[in-house]
Amino acid sequence: MDEMVTGRSHFEVEVVGSRRLADHTVEIRFQRPAGFGFLPGQKIGVAHHALHRDYSLCGSQQDAELAICVREIAQGSLSPVLARAKAGDRFQITPAFGYFLYQPSARPAVFVATGTGIAPFAAFVHGGAGNFHLLHGVRSAAELYYRRLLSSAAKQYTPCLSREEEKLAGMRENFYGRVTDFLEQRLPEDDYDFYLCGRGEMLRDATRIIDRRFDGSRVFAELFF
Repeated sequence: MDEMVTGRSHFEVEVVGSRRLADHTVEIRFQRPAGFGFLPGQKIGVAHHALHRDYSLCGSQQDAELAICVREIAQGSLSPVLARAKAGDRFQITPAFGYFLYQPSARPAVFVATGTGIAPFAAFVHGGAGNFHLLHGVRSAAELYYRRLLSSAAKQYTPCLSREEEKLAGMRENFYGRVTDFLEQRLPEDDYDFYLCGRGEMLRDATRIIDRRFDGSRVFAELFF
């Protein structure tokens, strides 16, 4: 292992394959280096030349490959490179790191994600998490990544759709509004373990609501750009 631009040690890996999850979102799979270990919820640094960004792993600890979920940002630096990557393309990755880990307790668990912030929750489920309430905030139902996996393990799975035309679908399980609207209006008052992963604005607003409505709860948060 050499040193990345960030100063962290790294592995040279090849892309094994990819699959498109939505119009602007793709799952990338890398070869897994020998002895590479991680805990569900941890992330890796991914680099290509001078470009670098951190991504949560979304697969199983038992998988022969490492998977990340990438939303392509047109003006982004690394995400367009990853979105166009083909089998055999080479990248650098760091060892797994981070502390956004599932810690079961007697409290009900509420997982709250926006967009590709769903990735660590997919890893939680691969690691055995179940009986949780999941809120996934996206614009449309087409962006509900890993829906089948997550809904099969959840006690309650609630898509929170913000695009107005999605209301026409009329699916009973859907909530039409932001995840923070659901926390404010629909979630019964109780003491919970909240796991939040998404943009800073969601984390800020959700934490304020939790402090006001669920002040006996614990909060675990992961900022996901």
